[in-house]
Amino acid sequence: MLQAVLNGSRPADAHPALPVLARHLARDARDVAQLGITSVHVHPRGPDQQETLDPIYVGDTVAAIRAQVPGMEIGVTTGRWIQPDPLKRIEAVLAWGHLGVGKPDVCSVNVHEKGWVDVCAAAASVGIGVELGVWTSGDAVTLRTTGVPRGTTRVLAESTVSDPETAVAEAVRILRALGTLPVPILLHGEEDGAWPVLEYAMRMGIDTRIGFEDVLVTPRGWLATGNDHLAELALEIRV
Repeated sequence: MLQAVLNGSRPADAHPALPVLARHLARDARDVAQLGITSVHVHPRGPDQQETLDPIYVGDTVAAIRAQVPGMEIGVTTGRWIQPDPLKRIEAVLAWGHLGVGKPDVCSVNVHEKGWVDVCAAAASVGIGVELGVWTSGDAVTLRTTGVPRGTTRVLAESTVSDPETAVAEAVRILRALGTLPVPILLHGEEDGAWPVLEYAMRMGIDTRIGFEDVLVTPRGWLATGNDHLAELALEIRV
């Protein structure tokens, strides 16, 4: 599987084509869907263009995407940097469960963040799947010790090393620490490490992802024209 990650935490001025508003995220989801991509991950924004877990704006974003691409798996974040209080993160996730067409299919929960097990439980209780973010081999050990929570859709093995010379080595360390899991692993990198890790994942037959959240440029270092441009290049590598 190739997932498209459309905006992430980047500020609105990070790229001329970065989708921030719900309708722009929906447009980009439609464009990547035309390439055969069936899963997107987005960071909804409020009127101030800042990331938010507020059910109003999460619901608006998810509903807008679903209207354009009804069959798309839509994921959102629960990042601590957006809401530091784990109890408020749990409240937000529980509220998402009542959003109807605006209800996310999955949400990402980072293993290193306080309260992650309880956030996962909240998501499972309202029928929202979980993508577990594992950023280090230490996180991987934590996950193996705790066990994969009920309702987990996949584990996101995230090599946060941006150096292209060492990003793949870090990704391999995380994979080894994770060992064999009862759910799929999606492996990806970021910035200058994004393309090397994506190529490694495709070579090894591991799910991966691409989009403006992870990288703004093509493998040759040119500024990408959009999320669909990045996805096209990733699919060419797979072929």
